[in-house]
This record gives sequence, C-alpha cells and structure tokens, in this order.
Amino acid sequence: MESLKDKVAIVGMGCTAFGEFWHMDTVDLIVEAAEEAFQDAGVTAKDIQAAWVGYTVSDTAMTGIILSSALQLQFIPVTRVENACGTGAETFRGAALGLASKTYDLVLALGFEKMKDAGFGGIGQAWPGKWHPVYGAAPEVGGAVGRYALAATKYFSTYGLSPEEGKRMLAKVSVKAHYNGSRNPKAMLRNRITIEQVMNAPIIAWPLGLFDCCGICDGASAAVMCRTEDAKRYRPNGDYITIKASAIACGPGWGKERTDYGYTVWEETEAAAKQAYAMAGIKNPRKELSLAEIHDCFSIAEVIAAESMHLCEKGHAKDDIESGAWEQNGEIPVNISGGLKAFGHPAGASGGREVYEFYKQFQGKAEEPSRQLKDVKMGLAHNQGGHPGNFVAGITIVGEPPSR
Repeated sequence: MESLKDKVAIVGMGCTAFGEFWHMDTVDLIVEAAEEAFQDAGVTAKDIQAAWVGYTVSDTAMTGIILSSALQLQFIPVTRVENACGTGAETFRGAALGLASKTYDLVLALGFEKMKDAGFGGIGQAWPGKWHPVYGAAPEVGGAVGRYALAATKYFSTYGLSPEEGKRMLAKVSVKAHYNGSRNPKAMLRNRITIEQVMNAPIIAWPLGLFDCCGICDGASAAVMCRTEDAKRYRPNGDYITIKASAIACGPGWGKERTDYGYTVWEETEAAAKQAYAMAGIKNPRKELSLAEIHDCFSIAEVIAAESMHLCEKGHAKDDIESGAWEQNGEIPVNISGGLKAFGHPAGASGGREVYEFYKQFQGKAEEPSRQLKDVKMGLAHNQGGHPGNFVAGITIVGEPPSR
C-alpha cells in the first residue's frame, strides 16, 4: 500500500468564527471560509479543478451542488461526503487522493454546518444498527451523552478513581479548554471557568455536566490543496504544510450490543491512529507531534482519545492533566485552540478547523500572540463520529514540508 506522506500540500486555508449566526445562512459561511482560503493561496474559484464538500445536517441540500452554487464553480466535479463528526477528515482524504492520483492539480476541501437552525441540541440519530441497541444507545435514554457518561464511569472504575477524583479530573479538562478558547478570536465560547463551576454545573448525564459538553454551532472551514511539487507556485516562501497521513476507521458497531464492551478504549480511534502513524512514519507520537487537536465532544472523550492514540499511557491521563503536560507549554499540547468544547462544533467543519489551527501555528500566525507555539513541526487532527461502541474515526496528520 502506497503512502500519501508528503505528496499533497495545503497552500491556503480559511475558517469562519464558530458560533450562533442567525444573521448568516449556509452560503454566507461557505463563501467566507472559501474566500479566506482562496486569498491565502493567491487563487480564485476559477482555478479550482475539483472540490470535496462535507456536511451532516441540512434541510436544503443533499449533493455537492450547494458548494458549486455558493462559489459559482463552473461545471467541475464536486463530491459531497458525510461521515458524521469525521466528515471534515473525509473531505481532506478525498481531496488528497484526487491529487495524489494526478487526476487534478488544484482542489478545494470544505466543510460546513448550520446546526443552530435545527432548534435542538445534538446532531440527530445515527444508524442504530440491525440489532436492537442496548443500555443507553437510544436517544430517549441519553443518546451520545448517555454513552459517554457510561464511558466516564467505567473509566473511573477501571483506573481506581473515586467519583470525586474522576469528576475533578474531567473538570480540569474543561477549564483548560475554556482558557484556551478565551484567547482564540474565532472561538464560540471565550469565557474562562473554574473547577468549582464545572463541579457544580447542572448534570446532563452523570458525571457529565453542562461544562463537560461541547456546543454544536454554525461554521465552515476550507483548504486549497495541490501536489507538493507545485506548492511553491502558490507559496514561494515555503510557508505551506504537507499531509503526512490521512486515515479513516469505521467500526462494525458491535460495541453498542456487547454487554462486555470495555468503554475505556476507542477501538476505531486506535485503528485510525495505527494507520496514520504507519503512513507518517511516526514511532513515538508523544515525542514527535508538536500538538494534537482531539475530538473533545465531551471532556471524557479527550481523555480516552489521547490514551487510544498513545499520546498518554492508558490510565495515566490524570497524571498528565495534573502535571500540565497537555497545556500550551507542556510536553504535548492538546486542544490549544479551545477544542470542540470551547471553539464549538459544527460537525462538518471541525476536522478542517483542527488542521487550520496547525496551519496557523506552523506559519507563526496564531491570531493571539500569547497562543503561539514554538518550533512547530507536525500536528495531529482527530475526529470521531457516533458514540462509544459505534464510531467512525478520522485522523489527519500534517507537518512541515520535507524540503525544510
């Protein structure tokens, strides 16, 4: 199997702010993200030869025509993809494969979502499987938050954390997210919070309270991509990034049926990480990655995903959280953008937004100088859609060009 490593470059990116935008429609979001990416790359919509667009929720579109219409693309192929919260990662994978095959020379990967218009929380019900889902998978008994709550209590039990210790560990994850988001101009939630606020917040599904849950919202992200040998045509200064790996893993769905499902490892994320690390040639992700943007739809999701991707030894997330290893100046910064928790989560746009964070960090252009990391070489963007036992996981690894 041939690797994608360093064959495809990202030469322009755009991202809207994430939030509740009642004054904007889907087209507004698409245009804003795409125009920033086009200007960044020094191209126009007329230069794009093919596009991949991802979204999960829409009453107004089911095809790629929505992107073609919004940007007035003239009869080029536009492929609509959807893989739940892994949709953004899927747009990058499709675009990268289109370039690596030499079918196209310049393409667009764009994800968007207008989720607040739905008038309810969450993303909606995923395919429940052929067999009747058991203990907590159904929406009427909690849906995704119920399953993640089960994962949290199982994690506490497995690794010997008392309810108080476990909930306080998760509270620190949320406090970090809000602190990072407070310094990010495009983040949805820019309010700093305290451990006491998290501990005393209304419970959604114990132990997950209001501050343990990310907010779905509106937003879009976009990337202009080409083959690496052409990248300096668009960015002669060499300030572009290359894709080191792109991986997707879809689980068979048995976790939601099995009474012995373990909950403390995301098997799909582990499988996607194995694919991605092999493609990128990564042996020690904790040492080789400059940062990781992790799918923290709930505070426990960040904990278990980090362990499942071997950024942390299993059962030792509490040690990392308490030592500050995942903070900006720590050993492996995690979700310094604010993550889904504080930046917001328009499902189709989150994967691209995570890559956008690395892109700006690599260029030394973090919007707020206090957020800027030093010596940024390689980063990981992780997404997972569904719920524990029934996931699709996507991982995109990006980094500095090989010439550097």
